[in-house]
Amino acid sequence: QEQVVESGGGLVQTGDSLRLSCVFYGRTFIDGHMAWFRQAPGKEREFVAHINWNGSNIYYDNSVKGRFTIFRDNAKNTVYLQMNSLKPEDTAVYYCTGGPPSGGYPYWGQGTQVTVSS
Repeated sequence: QEQVVESGGGLVQTGDSLRLSCVFYGRTFIDGHMAWFRQAPGKEREFVAHINWNGSNIYYDNSVKGRFTIFRDNAKNTVYLQMNSLKPEDTAVYYCTGGPPSGGYPYWGQGTQVTVSS
């Protein structure tokens, strides 16, 4: 049964760094892609970063490009989101998601809260 579980959120100050982790379970993720989305209060969920199964295809939303890095360790069934130079506008619930190579993100985690104080 496919499952993703995020961790690593917290309260930090502007300019700080934080690393989110997402452990994934299930055959879909062996060659599937993973991504991070986020949802701020009162806003729609938005895309943050994507990585394919071996890290050869990575892309980011412009708002985090140069500050965030997505990477994965398939031996540990884990995908990470390294967040540097955090800003208050990065405050949101961050969701890990994944899906098969054919596309889509059918599997979602519960989310982890990231709060950046000014």
